[in-house]
Amino acid sequence: MEYEDQAGHFWHVRYPIVGMEGQFIEIATTRPETMLGDTAVAVNPGDERYKHLVGKMLLLPLVNKEIPLIADEYVEQEFGTGCVKITPAHDPNDYEVGLRHSLPVINIMNEDGTINQNGGRYAGMDRYAARKAIVAELEAQGYLVRVEDYSHNVGCCYRCGTTVEPLISKQWFVKMEPLAKPAIEAVRSGETRFVPERFDKIYFHWMENIKDWCISRQLWWGHRIPAWYCQDCGEIVVDRQTPHACPKCGSARLEQDPDTLDTWFSSALWPFSTLGWPDETAELKYFYPTNTLVTAYDIIFFWVARMIFSGCEQMGKAPFDTVLIHGLVRDAQGRKMSKSLGNGIDPLEIIDQYGADTLRFALATGNSPGNDMRFSDEKVKASRNFANKIWNASRFLLMNLDESITEARLPAALETEDKWVVSLYNTLVREVTDNLERFELGIAVQKLYDFIWDILCDWYIELCKTRLAAGGETAKAAQQVLVYVLGNTLKLLHPFMPFITEEIWQSLPHAGEGPSIMVAKWPVYDEALSFAREEADFQKVMDIIRAIRNQRAEMNIPPAKKAKVYIETGELEVFRAGAPFLERLASAQSVEVGERFDLPGAVQVVTPAAKAFIPMDQLIDREKELARLQKEKEKCLSDIAFVERKLQNEAFVAKAPAQVVEAERKKIEVSRRHLAKLEESIAALG
Repeated sequence: MEYEDQAGHFWHVRYPIVGMEGQFIEIATTRPETMLGDTAVAVNPGDERYKHLVGKMLLLPLVNKEIPLIADEYVEQEFGTGCVKITPAHDPNDYEVGLRHSLPVINIMNEDGTINQNGGRYAGMDRYAARKAIVAELEAQGYLVRVEDYSHNVGCCYRCGTTVEPLISKQWFVKMEPLAKPAIEAVRSGETRFVPERFDKIYFHWMENIKDWCISRQLWWGHRIPAWYCQDCGEIVVDRQTPHACPKCGSARLEQDPDTLDTWFSSALWPFSTLGWPDETAELKYFYPTNTLVTAYDIIFFWVARMIFSGCEQMGKAPFDTVLIHGLVRDAQGRKMSKSLGNGIDPLEIIDQYGADTLRFALATGNSPGNDMRFSDEKVKASRNFANKIWNASRFLLMNLDESITEARLPAALETEDKWVVSLYNTLVREVTDNLERFELGIAVQKLYDFIWDILCDWYIELCKTRLAAGGETAKAAQQVLVYVLGNTLKLLHPFMPFITEEIWQSLPHAGEGPSIMVAKWPVYDEALSFAREEADFQKVMDIIRAIRNQRAEMNIPPAKKAKVYIETGELEVFRAGAPFLERLASAQSVEVGERFDLPGAVQVVTPAAKAFIPMDQLIDREKELARLQKEKEKCLSDIAFVERKLQNEAFVAKAPAQVVEAERKKIEVSRRHLAKLEESIAALG
């Protein structure tokens, strides 16, 4: 069934109180035809209006049968009249009320939607024709009080859209209490754990309040119910094997129940039935129980719980030790994807456009166990760009690779920059492995992204270009480091981007590591590759390079415009060793390192470990730069004034969409920050 809102009516009907002339109870119903099967009227036990009437008998209109007025917590006294007709055969909630009060269950409808013999003179009529006749007769006899319009949620057939009629019928059930106990214990004891742990509450709530499970379905496809009916004596035979004769009378005329098992019943057998069960196969012995089930939180009770209690019952142990719960993929606005909203995503289209690796990486980015994630084109494009970055870096390495390098092995001697990148890679191995073991996939992905993009591609490859161009042993050592770090980092990335990592790894030297990255040894943290001092020293050089770059960008100085850089620091050896990198990556004409400099008018750049001075007259024409900054300041002031007028306009703020107004507020904040920087630059030049 699928539920949809339908416009209907509330028919208010009087039920006379037996023995109280002229007194009535008023009920309201959306299906007046079902009153033919009413066996009680219920009120809330705390409803003062009806307390004195509970236990009285009512006369069921048209049927002229006495039914009791009962009290039950199910009734919401604020809804409608506070009186609810109880029809156990045609409403699941009414059925539960009927069980609590031992009410008769009277089915008044056939499976084709017509009234059956229990409907008296309405028998044979279609449900809607009967409704029309009943309403007319209620009105004629003075029982109908009024009719009001009412919109309500109605279950409909998902294939043809027909309104489905709730109807009691004989079904097969599984007794759940003995199955639930060992399944609850499996999670309580830690044999199976949920990640995140909070989701075990959903599991326990469902399992501890479980009811017997209806497992038969009136569907065309599925596993048939293993029940056979003897056509001669009526005996019912339930067996694992198809019986050939009735055990009671010996008749061979046995007919199997046409119903099928509930889909979730069949699905519950998945952990072991797929491995050859009930035979004791080698696959069953090896793979049961398995390690980790990955699934969404919305089917914990539909599937996870059923697999656990089926496994405990049939195999004597739970089917998996860990249940990793992931969230739902929502659209960029955080809405659930649906046909009605038209915001669904076809993964095959995304794969055709961007590739499977890109889609996988985008979905893992920002992912945390149990939490929903938002899908956006921007995330996919960012992942595509990341894949391109890896591809281009790999091509650069292969274009500069010495044929004598056949395996991923570090050289005997490492330069400072080599120790820096190897030490960071070594830390990455430890942290990503730990993140994966903790199922922190989003954190692992972010660390891989940052290392590959920022450290390996943007820094180390740039640092190596001079060595690669020089040739000889220094170039070969850099190549060996690149092969080692890139090849092993691809292994860490492989679970998230299996195709591109396999393709690149196959092209890299990997002698002795097997035919595929899939079976290559997972990288292991090595204490001998931790160069803490060199890593910290080189980070100081990088910090000053980054700070100089940022300052030049703010002053719009092109990389080709070079100037001498003076480094004032107490760590002379560190920055003298880093001078070649400053010249190459900070556009320095030359570098002088000392403990103290007095350079009035020079641009100053400060980091925790050093202070850089860049003579202004070597970088810019002061007058031209002042004029440019002043012009940019005037434009910035004009933009701020324009947005301020908009936001001061009450009509605009009141009528414009909230996101538009918010965008204007953010725009003015950005402009004000830019203005402050411009004023700082003007003051520095003044």
